[in-house]
Amino acid sequence: MLQNYLKIAWRNLIKRQSYSVINIAGLSLGMAACLLIGLFVRDEQQYDKFVPGAENVYRVYQQTKGDVNNIIATVPPTFAVALKQNFPEVEEAVRVMAFKSKQLVEANDKKLYEENGFLVDSNFFELFPLRFKYGSASRVFSDPKSIVMSAAMAEKYFGKEDPVGKKLTLSKDVLRVLGVLENNEKFHLPLNYLISLNTAGIPADMMQSWQWYPFNTYVKLRNGTSAAQLQAKFQRFSKPFMKGEGDINVPYFQPLGQVHLYSSDFKYDMAIRGNITYVKALSVIAIFILLIACFNFVNLATSRSIKRAKEVGVRKAVGAGRKELMVQFVGETIMLAAISMVVAIAATCVLLPSLNRFTEKSMVFDLISNPMVGLTLGALTLIVGILAGFYPALVLSAFRPVKVLKGSAVYDTALVGATWLRNGLVVIQFSLSVLLIISAIVVISQVRYMHNKDLGFRKDQVLFFPMKGENLQKKYASFKNELMRYPGIASVSIGYGFPGDAFGDGLMTVKENPEVKPTKATLVMVDEDYINTLGLNLLSGRDFSKDIAGDVSGYIINETAVRELGLSSPAKAIGKTLSWPTWRNPDSLKTGPVIGVVKDFHYKSLHEKIEPAVLQIYPQAYSKVAVKITGANIETAIDQISNVWSRYSPDYPIEYNFLDESFGKMYKGEDKLKTLLTLFTAITIFVSCLGLLGLAANAAEQRRKELGVRKVLGATVEGLVVLLSKDFVKLMLLSLLLASPIAWYFMNQWLDNFPYRITINWWMFAVAGGLAVVLALLTVSFQTVKAALSNPVKNLKTE
Repeated sequence: MLQNYLKIAWRNLIKRQSYSVINIAGLSLGMAACLLIGLFVRDEQQYDKFVPGAENVYRVYQQTKGDVNNIIATVPPTFAVALKQNFPEVEEAVRVMAFKSKQLVEANDKKLYEENGFLVDSNFFELFPLRFKYGSASRVFSDPKSIVMSAAMAEKYFGKEDPVGKKLTLSKDVLRVLGVLENNEKFHLPLNYLISLNTAGIPADMMQSWQWYPFNTYVKLRNGTSAAQLQAKFQRFSKPFMKGEGDINVPYFQPLGQVHLYSSDFKYDMAIRGNITYVKALSVIAIFILLIACFNFVNLATSRSIKRAKEVGVRKAVGAGRKELMVQFVGETIMLAAISMVVAIAATCVLLPSLNRFTEKSMVFDLISNPMVGLTLGALTLIVGILAGFYPALVLSAFRPVKVLKGSAVYDTALVGATWLRNGLVVIQFSLSVLLIISAIVVISQVRYMHNKDLGFRKDQVLFFPMKGENLQKKYASFKNELMRYPGIASVSIGYGFPGDAFGDGLMTVKENPEVKPTKATLVMVDEDYINTLGLNLLSGRDFSKDIAGDVSGYIINETAVRELGLSSPAKAIGKTLSWPTWRNPDSLKTGPVIGVVKDFHYKSLHEKIEPAVLQIYPQAYSKVAVKITGANIETAIDQISNVWSRYSPDYPIEYNFLDESFGKMYKGEDKLKTLLTLFTAITIFVSCLGLLGLAANAAEQRRKELGVRKVLGATVEGLVVLLSKDFVKLMLLSLLLASPIAWYFMNQWLDNFPYRITINWWMFAVAGGLAVVLALLTVSFQTVKAALSNPVKNLKTE
């Protein structure tokens, strides 16, 4: 029996080749898209799964009381100590601190800057048992001058050999390699190298501070401990220490399993961050594509059911039951799904390397080594086959032999119901397509807006680089003056807090407004050429001047600071007295007048709302140099800068970035979402149009005689094309009507995540609808024109 079913299924597959190709192409594309998205989603969900007892591990973070948008990933160093010493529920506490900038590494005649370096507590590997390629976790921090590095970094400096015991220099400090970590560990921190926190030489007063917060802190709770209760207890415990004149930060616990995907809005986060919203969106798109492919099969199978009506009648007449017929037809669908799955697997293997390069991942499609993958694909094939084949089998097996053998199956009630279902599925298909088209248009528009919005400063042809070496730190003024001698260099600024780079913050108070509570502001440490180099717009007052000695105590603030500090207007802010407790000594106030107000500028990405910003001269914090280049010969200017650099800092190679490129990288996540959404929208439309092509062909075939009669009676080709196309256009317009409010709602929800966003305009819906209609007409036009041009004599011949 089974052999007979398979033989008939194969014959039908070969006999109806165009029908089979359309179905296999649609299902293959749908399955391949599902597999690729599934691999991506699974990879995103694997972070930190290797940690034993991960369900009891939490990251401690802070949130400013009363400000739900100010979530800070880092905490003071005292959190870990306080939790371990005062709360028996805490089994382990670990601190991790990232190096603020790239560090120079030298070994075997190689001299390179390395990023993603971390200072960690000595018990780091007890909480996070990462796999070692060389060395062991028990010995790595036994030597205070030791380093643990990734396998990729070790290979860069030492080749394929075991580097344990060998030495290298990190920012001129000699360290001994005691461990090498395996690559591709799904850990949320991008570990390149690790050094013991005990060797960092951080002053004791800073390590005991409750206001300085550069640490990621993790705690492992004992079994049975309620994280919510411990969190509440620690909030009460820390409140007296965290209390200050301004808004206080409140500690919270985040499960380790949520760090990667649920931290996209955290500030100062050093983790590899995914985005659960994007993961969910891609998962929904995968389901959409697969459903559309299944709907294609249902539509094509039911539209062609008239072709198999007599076959069903004969089988029933000779004794076949409905159950046997349903098994046969569902079996045919499963065979088609199996062939499609084979094609989808081949396509996935071919496309996966490109997806890995695009997403910067190392996903593996381990079909052979992992039996669960094979079982999952087998189950998916069965599910798709049954979902797609069940209703057509139901329709076909319902034909009554008396009617179909008389040639009147077209009037069978089963087919009438199938027509309604077919139209409904077409509407759903194109509603999903229109939904994705609108979503893609909104995402593309928002990403373009973020890249092109006026940031309030000039970012073109500005390069910046960190100051390296003691000599340059001491003689930065001379270095700056030498650079200014070259004609291709317009201006040079030295400071801390260039747009797109690291910033500090502090509490500012206004002497004349004692009723206004201390306000947290971003602190930008500048020199006299910062405003000129970046082209900031001065609204009131003046810039810093080398000729006015008192400017070292003065402040320039932005418009937002004027509002938050209660200073009425930029003009009235001039002359008001600001005070700031300095970083190293909070009891020491720097007090001085507001000498200028600049127009708000986006010193951070457009993901963050502009906050109060205070510019001041503070040489103790200077760490970066920004150079504004003029003219077209940028390479010459870079060579000139490098030559001056080599005289002041010969031991350190210069490493620079352009400001516009640094800002562009901030939107890498949105750029990738735009590309993926556009790609999968195109696949969705293509799969939908494949089904529409088949439906148009069947519609033309079923109305063959009607078209012949109309043509004999004088109908034009244009009139016949309109006749065959108008029903499809109606379905497209209905799809637009259904999809538009859904798209508007969900895309507005997405846009609300951005403080600076576009408005969803009517033209986006018009473009989406127009595109859907045009694509539908182009798809059906081939079949409708072919049918309209056919010879009516042939169409009117009887069988």
